Amino acid sequence: MPVEVRLPTVLRQHAGGQPSVQANGGTVGEVLEDLVRQFPAMRGQVITQDGTLHKFVNVYLNDDDVRYLDLYSCFASSLHFACDALGLSPTDSRGLTVTGGLPYHGGPASGYVTHSIAGIVESIAKT
Repeated sequence: MPVEVRLPTVLRQHAGGQPSVQANGGTVGEVLEDLVRQFPAMRGQVITQDGTLHKFVNVYLNDDDVRYLDLYSCFASSLHFACDALGLSPTDSRGLTVTGGLPYHGGPASGYVTHSIAGIVESIAKT
């Protein structure tokens, strides 16, 4: 399905000066793949040689920053259901958690969500 990709000024030169373009995909990764397929000169600006997103590239989906993830469930199966629903691989290069701990097998009284919020805030503050 086509989505609008808004380009910062520095990337517009690689898309004929357009402030936004259409790209297809069901996930953010697929949209980025289609973007660099349409505009090959953008590849090195958006994606690194090893296929990961450049650290300076900000990605928003409906105004929400989606560069960082923190998925949690007490049950591994729920985590895998969440990955399926979000179109993520369990081996996503961003990792499924910013806390560095297990994204599952915790408990409701473990304080994991508090650590998760602090980890996301710290990750965003570094950018």
